[in-house]
Amino acid sequence: MKKIFKILAIILALLIIAIISIPFVFQDKIIDLIKETANKNINAKLDFKDADLTVWSSYPNAEVSLNKVSVINKAPFEGDTLFFANTIDLKLPIWQLFKKNEDISITSFAIDSANIAIKVDKDGNANYDIAIDNNEDKNKNQSDPLQLNLDDYKIINSNISYQDVASKMLFELSGLNHSGKGNFSSETSELKTNSSALVSFHMDSVDYLNKHSIVLDAIIGMDFKESKYSFLENKALVNQLPLVFDGFIQLNEENKEVKITFKTPSSDFKNFLALIPKQYSKSIEGVKTTGNFDVKGTVEGIINEVYIPKFNVAINSKNASFKYPDLPKSLESIHINTQITNTTGLVKDTYVLIDTLSFRIDKEVFNANAKLVDITENMKVTAHINGNINLANLEKVYPAEAVKDLKGLLSIKADTKFDMLSIEKEQYENTKTSGVFKLSNFEYVSEELSHPLKINKAGLTLNPKTVKLNSFDAKLGKTDFKATGAIDNLLGFMFNDENIEGKFNIVSNTFAVNDFMMAEVEQKNDSTTVKTQEESIKIPSFLDCTITAKANTVLYDDITLKNVSGTLFIKDEKAILKNMKSNIFNGALGFNGSVSTKEKTPTFTMDLDAKNFNIGQSFKVLDLFKAIAPIANAIDGKINSKISLSGNLNSDFTPDLNSLTGDLLAQLMGSKIAIEQSPLLQKLESNLKFLDPKKLKLKNLKSALSFKDGKVVVKPFSLHYEDIKIDISGGHGFDNTLGYKAVINVPVKYLGKEVNQLIAKIDKTQTNLKIPVNALISGSLKSPTIKTDLKTAVTDLTKQLVAKQKDKLIKEGKDKVEEEVTDALKDLIGGGKKEKDSTVVDTTTVKTKKPVEEVEDLAKDVLNGLFGKKKKKKDTVN
Repeated sequence: MKKIFKILAIILALLIIAIISIPFVFQDKIIDLIKETANKNINAKLDFKDADLTVWSSYPNAEVSLNKVSVINKAPFEGDTLFFANTIDLKLPIWQLFKKNEDISITSFAIDSANIAIKVDKDGNANYDIAIDNNEDKNKNQSDPLQLNLDDYKIINSNISYQDVASKMLFELSGLNHSGKGNFSSETSELKTNSSALVSFHMDSVDYLNKHSIVLDAIIGMDFKESKYSFLENKALVNQLPLVFDGFIQLNEENKEVKITFKTPSSDFKNFLALIPKQYSKSIEGVKTTGNFDVKGTVEGIINEVYIPKFNVAINSKNASFKYPDLPKSLESIHINTQITNTTGLVKDTYVLIDTLSFRIDKEVFNANAKLVDITENMKVTAHINGNINLANLEKVYPAEAVKDLKGLLSIKADTKFDMLSIEKEQYENTKTSGVFKLSNFEYVSEELSHPLKINKAGLTLNPKTVKLNSFDAKLGKTDFKATGAIDNLLGFMFNDENIEGKFNIVSNTFAVNDFMMAEVEQKNDSTTVKTQEESIKIPSFLDCTITAKANTVLYDDITLKNVSGTLFIKDEKAILKNMKSNIFNGALGFNGSVSTKEKTPTFTMDLDAKNFNIGQSFKVLDLFKAIAPIANAIDGKINSKISLSGNLNSDFTPDLNSLTGDLLAQLMGSKIAIEQSPLLQKLESNLKFLDPKKLKLKNLKSALSFKDGKVVVKPFSLHYEDIKIDISGGHGFDNTLGYKAVINVPVKYLGKEVNQLIAKIDKTQTNLKIPVNALISGSLKSPTIKTDLKTAVTDLTKQLVAKQKDKLIKEGKDKVEEEVTDALKDLIGGGKKEKDSTVVDTTTVKTKKPVEEVEDLAKDVLNGLFGKKKKKKDTVN
């Protein structure tokens, strides 16, 4: 017995070791098999990030997980990703791993988060056609090393798209979840499937399905010998519309054969409401309906390179109605008769016939019919619409956000006949459209508008080539406007992605720009609420039009413009303004320019011609003027100015000052200065006692400046104060930092009695002399700093006069000098009497000195009298 237990223990240990070793021994084998199979059988590149093999949790099966799996196409779809999956899990019995030359069978697989992009180009090449044709004789005794003998499979949260470039067709399944369970190893079996997805179908500019929800639970009979798959039991939901299927699909060597019938299991009109996506309506539970709604169809024929199955889908309703329980009105007298048909099996022969589409709300009746033929080649459309709708009734009938808060009466009677080829080639003469469109007392409310949009009346006349806007009278907030004009290519805009081309005339009594600005949106962040601006205004890319506009009053923030007129050209997300005129700030403004929103940051250019502007009003209101000429805030008068500028715009369409580049020419037309409005002028007055800024002569003053990178450079100009000339140069920043230099040519008469007495005694010819005083202005507009060299200038002048007089004395001789100097000193000191503000000089001492020394001492005494006997200061006076 001990030997038996010992043997069993050894066997058990070996099994445990084997189970532990399997993932390491066979993982590479499985990976190599997968890659070998792919390389031998597909003309594409299969790759995956890594793979894992486990037997622990799945015993007696082994599981292989492939991560980040991709299949990349080769020519003619070089580099395109045909297939990508986040993970693929394969399951197979453990004993399959011990096979050597035999097939290894996969019994189950699961694909998670896959994207399959199938494409057929204009030449008919398909990117899924990647199978390699192996030589039959060479491989007749060989089989693929990897086989699928499935029991079940899953596809989770995946997307599949099919695009046919030639036919302009796109079919998409998004959010696909599909599973199947059955016996794939026998010749015949049944497969139970569960599927759900959002389906979209787009063909030649028409969206037939747009993310419609589809759920299908089906039992499919599988005949692998005949490659025939039959619908046995099934139930489908398209949105909430129930359908049942019957028929089969058979895969033949040369084609695929299809025979399917489907229909709604009941005729209740709720079937129609169920077709509408849930996001656009409330639940249909509790809705009262009368009449019928039937959908039935057949699909029968073969599928190959030339033919598709013939089909006929009929949608019918007769004298139906519905009413939601919590809404006051019902939609009545509903008649629908529509067919989607193909009788030849050729794609081009598919047509849609809407023979009847009509309904009534109260007394308003709406009728329409249409026919669409040659859908996949040159679609031809014939349609007629005739009806009246009170838009306010729509939300009383149907609970959709799109019709909420609508008001107004709509009346339309129109006929149209056109083909898409003529539209694409802009051959609008081949189209026939006529009729009228009227809208009155319309009101529309939206979160994107600051106020309700009210259209008192609008009228269109439809012609083959143009749509004539006969009238348009609307109001938005404070804004009212009326318009007339014409649209040249409405069909091209609707069906061919063309721009709207047209000319319009707009007249407004009051036009408030803020009425068209985006509303602020509150964003809550924990304990705080932050108001943010939505995306800035964009000029629509589809507009290509000319607008002639007139407005009595235009309001823009705190600015009021009167008698505005001009022409606006809009194209390529750019608005060009020409010959715009307006009255503003008690003057006239002319401007030309442009605004572009094509790039992420809007830009603008502008040429302004301002005449007789009230300086006080304009420079207090306009941030742009404040930044360019901040000191003008203290000037009361009128100005003529020409400004050329360009730069970026902020999200609220105000200029970004730091981005501005431009030039300005200005001429003052008479003005007064209020120094109490300017700390700079106050500081200037306190530093230069002889200067009164209020008396500066500004009339007809001309100046020029340029600005760039947030800085203003002023071209040198001159001011006059009585007989004082002031030369100014330098500039400032938009941040109000100052960097100016002023050269003040000061007549000596303003420098004090002592200086003038000295000049009169030394050289009477110099009494009209002027000296330049330099003033450096820095700091900021609110806290300016002014430094002058007044003391240095006076000192230099005195030294020059003394030096000149010394030369004169030397030439004229000692005796005469003594006499003149003595007389001069007596006159200067007033005959020995002490006067206020005069310098007392000891005449005894003077008489004992040499004449030249006496003159020098006299000059020193004058300077001391002028500036005071204080401690020596720097040459600059603050």
